[in-house]
Amino acid sequence: MTQSKPLDSYDDRLLPADPTTRSIAHDLYDLVRNAPIISPHGHVPVEWFAENRHFANPTELFITPDHYVTRLLHAQGVPLSALGVNQKHFTDEQAREAFLLLGHYWPAYAGTPMRYWFEDSLRNVFGITEAFGEESAGRIYDQLNEMLATDEYGTRSLVKRFNIGFISTTDDPADDLAVNDQVRADQDFPARLAPAFRPDRYLEPAREDWPDLVRKLGDAAGVDATSYAGYVEAMRRRRVFFKEHGAVLSDHSHMDVRSDRLSDYEANRLFKQGMDRTISAADATRLRRHLFSDQVRLAQEDGLVLTVHPAVHRSYDPQGLADYGMDIGADIPAKCDFAVDLKPILNEYGNNPDFHFVAFTMDDTTFTRELAPLAGYYPAMYVGAPWWFLDQPVQITRYLGDVVPICGFTKLSGFIDDTRALCSIPARHDMNRRLTSSYVAGLVATHQIDFETGAQIVKDSVDAQPKRVFKL
Repeated sequence: MTQSKPLDSYDDRLLPADPTTRSIAHDLYDLVRNAPIISPHGHVPVEWFAENRHFANPTELFITPDHYVTRLLHAQGVPLSALGVNQKHFTDEQAREAFLLLGHYWPAYAGTPMRYWFEDSLRNVFGITEAFGEESAGRIYDQLNEMLATDEYGTRSLVKRFNIGFISTTDDPADDLAVNDQVRADQDFPARLAPAFRPDRYLEPAREDWPDLVRKLGDAAGVDATSYAGYVEAMRRRRVFFKEHGAVLSDHSHMDVRSDRLSDYEANRLFKQGMDRTISAADATRLRRHLFSDQVRLAQEDGLVLTVHPAVHRSYDPQGLADYGMDIGADIPAKCDFAVDLKPILNEYGNNPDFHFVAFTMDDTTFTRELAPLAGYYPAMYVGAPWWFLDQPVQITRYLGDVVPICGFTKLSGFIDDTRALCSIPARHDMNRRLTSSYVAGLVATHQIDFETGAQIVKDSVDAQPKRVFKL
């Protein structure tokens, strides 16, 4: 049996191989390695922050909530039920077995960011230096289990330890935000917390439950939303409510980002058909695009930053959806035509510097062809950081090389961790800081900028830039 080797502890990971550039990158990275984390978009449940919550076991922390991890195990033939995904009754024995399965299939994660994040978390959060794998998974599980029972590894303690300065949850428009308010009012919570307005379901008239959602929205807003005018007023009120309770952005994900306007007559006619459940699929798409346009209009009034990450085949596996629900890792990227789809929005609102519009993508072919040129012209437009399938070293480096020469560093969004896995937040941000420092070091080493300029760019990338883009 091969003896497990300690995780490599040297500090050069992800930094350039060339010694000269690596030395510059080290100096730049040292400026930001301990800077507070700004996380404007994430999916950690706000209930985790209401108290210093203890994770029941390492599987609940590292595997079950993280569809990045579970999807690759599923690809190896492991049923999601064996990983605790949407299982109401998942015993401690099952949790331990799931962790052992991760160890058994650990070779499948070689070269993936999931492996990097997990190993980084083991070392830097829990102080575990033994290499993870099939032979060591049981021992590491037991070590983690013991530590998770202590207050030092409760959710609030981890937020403080990770030096998170700002973190946003993702919330339903009808949510009363009571838990968010409770946490925000608690002087002991170490970070600034904000809800995020996520109205996707309420903008999709093709959904079978859309009429029920519309009524739910109206109830939350205190208005009859069953007419088109009432619906718009309900959305206006809920967006303002979210902003009053700390929100800085609304987040949107549909198959495209078209915003074609309908006539008043047509909007009212199709809205009624949607409420009657008689609307066709084609007309439901037309109405959805109009309703998304309304969201852009409302952003001009309330000032919420508008973020989009379109073009995803949601719940691609119908059996997986039926058995386990949404957000199980079965979402597949699609093509997106930003230049065509965004033209109505940008030509009407793109020159408004007070409107901040951030476009994320899972189609990296759009960075140089569309997103960077658009952001390089319109004051309102920013290019979102590599997202979802792209949030890994090769793509982050490519993104910087593709986008910066066209629109510059000041039109980037700052890093987005987009995660449900709490312990991966510092690992993801640290990975991005290393890669940004490496890219900027290349500019310094080739005398395109001086070191002082590079240092300011790197510092701004984790602080001033995301604060400016997301109006913090």
